[in-house]
Parts: sequence; structure tokens; C-alpha cells
Amino acid sequence: MDGKITLEKNLIFIGLDVKDKLEAISQMATKLEDYGYVNNEYKNAVIEREKVFPTGLPTKGVGVAIPHTDIKYVNKSAIAIGVLKNPVLFNVMGNPEENVEVKLIFMLALKEPKLQVNTLRDLVEIFQDENLLAEIVNSDSEEKIIGIISKSFVKSESA
Repeated sequence: MDGKITLEKNLIFIGLDVKDKLEAISQMATKLEDYGYVNNEYKNAVIEREKVFPTGLPTKGVGVAIPHTDIKYVNKSAIAIGVLKNPVLFNVMGNPEENVEVKLIFMLALKEPKLQVNTLRDLVEIFQDENLLAEIVNSDSEEKIIGIISKSFVKSESA
């Protein structure tokens, strides 16, 4: 991948209708596996990691989660993005006793450690922008979401 992540339309889920975080993680991880981005152990590894190291982030306006796991479960780098129809509860990163209502999930499948660090840095910039998060959540097409996120990644790469 040369340290790059391609955002794919088939990995963006608008109006994802799930009852809880496990169903959200399961559906998104299954899609990553179906397209060959991850191996068949990825889904369970993400679920188990989420129990020990939760990824919910109480950002302004829109709760976000970034479920991910070790690079050994990844075949090629990708990010699956889920805009949920209704928020689901995730435990808060760094404070697992607390919950956050999550409406936006960025599931990371990253093959290289350096790529993981850079991607998390870029995503944090997006998460700090309440207007950008609202724009993503209110998007009605995969192309719009790709455009919004691509601009943010390009901006931070040139900085």
C-alpha cells in the first residue's frame, strides 16, 4: 500500500442499522473480510480488544469509535466507516466505566505500525472538528464521505 489507505465506497455504511456495538463491529468486520482486507480472525480480535481497550470517544456533537486490532490480522490496509442509523453505546477509551453514544465508527484495518500512528493522528484532527463530524454524519452518499475525509488526510499530509 506504500503507506497509503484507499477509501472504498464498498466499505462505507450509511444508515447502518444495528442494535449494539457488537453487531456494528461484526457487520463492518465481515465486510472487510469479504473484500480480503483482513483474515478470518480479525472480527473476533477486534471484539476481544474492544472489551479490554475500549475505543469510544466522546467528541463534540457526534460520538465516535475507532475499533481496531493488531496488524497481524490485516492483509491490506483499509478503513471501514459506519454512519449509524441510531447511536449505540461504546465504552470510553481510557475510562471504560463510562459510556458514549456513538453515531460514527471508523474501523481501522492497518497493516503497518507507522501507518497506524499517522492515521490515528489524522483521524483525531477530524474528530476535533465538530462541523466536519456533522458533515460526515449528514452525508447522503459514500462519495461525499470519501471527499470529506480525503481532504482532511491530504491537508494533514502536506502540513
